[in-house]
Amino acid sequence: MFTTDYLIIGGGIIGLSIAKALKEQNRNVSVRVIEKEPHVGMHSSGRNSGVLHAGFYYSADSLKARFTRDGNRAMHSFCQEYKLAINRCGKVVVAQNESEIAGLEELKRRADANKVELEWLSQEELNQRFPEAKTVHKALFSPTTSTVDPEAVIKQLALHVRELGVEIVTNCAYEERVGKDAILTSRGIYFFGTLINAAGLYADKIAHDFKVGENYTIIPFKGIYLKDSLNFMNLTTNIYPVPNLKNPFLGVHYTLTVDKSAKIGPTAIPAFWRENYKGFNGFNPKEFGQIAWYEAKLFATNAFGFRNLALEEIQKYKMSHFLKLATALTKGCNHKGFKEWSKPGIRAQLLNKKTLELVQDFVVERKDNSVHILNAVSPAFTCAFEFTKWVVKTYL
Repeated sequence: MFTTDYLIIGGGIIGLSIAKALKEQNRNVSVRVIEKEPHVGMHSSGRNSGVLHAGFYYSADSLKARFTRDGNRAMHSFCQEYKLAINRCGKVVVAQNESEIAGLEELKRRADANKVELEWLSQEELNQRFPEAKTVHKALFSPTTSTVDPEAVIKQLALHVRELGVEIVTNCAYEERVGKDAILTSRGIYFFGTLINAAGLYADKIAHDFKVGENYTIIPFKGIYLKDSLNFMNLTTNIYPVPNLKNPFLGVHYTLTVDKSAKIGPTAIPAFWRENYKGFNGFNPKEFGQIAWYEAKLFATNAFGFRNLALEEIQKYKMSHFLKLATALTKGCNHKGFKEWSKPGIRAQLLNKKTLELVQDFVVERKDNSVHILNAVSPAFTCAFEFTKWVVKTYL
């Protein structure tokens, strides 16, 4: 039997950041994190792009806007304090045709409203500063966008919270709720004063055991990048297209990693189970049936353009098609090095089962002595420190 003031399920960036925030608020409370894997950050947190976003994609009234802007600064400070590598390469957003100029202008309005630094570049200025990028008339440059190594960040964060007195228990999977203040895990029963569900891909399943978030379910999307470790194209900044602001995916783009490798991606391919990384690893028949049913429903109704998205994304498994999408953002670049697929990641995307809409902002619900992070959608990695400080202040 184990007991603790705060029991956190999930050793990803959100779970560890909540532990950090709790201990910084009160060093005397006991905090325990349980993680089903042998190490922390083995799913979304350790498999993301490592981009620290600036916060200009989101409307000023959203939680995402505030947490991305402030989280960018907080994560930069954390990496500087612990001497973790940062590539301050910035990001350009380019227009592929004249109709996308309006999209650039909307992003600039959002940046101004969110007090995020974003600069206009003329076509000539773009050619001088980032000759690999291509645009129509003008582009936007984000100087505060950077890239870091997410695995290094997670490892250092785990060390930091342990130094604060947090216990991290790995190989400890949640199995079921067994009482008002107890859960059964693969390592026995754990008692708690307050439970925090930060289980990412499994957050909805755990929440439902507590009669929370029953109108929601997680739909997983698989993200894969093509990688050029030697950067034959001499990429010097991140290059993004104008996004479709009606859905949460940013489109195929170029990422310059912290070790100066170049990547193209990601995909946003609907996955059929929560750990559908490769082959039938992690296959769960019941989970497959539930997720496939919702995806079939979304495909049939074409809710939020899901059918079109699914058909477009499946084509990205063909490397030549993937590269063709990316080359619309650049000019005359050498793409011969893009031969290696990166380690896939699975994005946990919350779906409202009643409206069949993807939820694009953070969703947190509390019931009795449990708090559930139902939606910590991208850019949760960038937002982590500021978002979890808000969770602790608002819900704990």
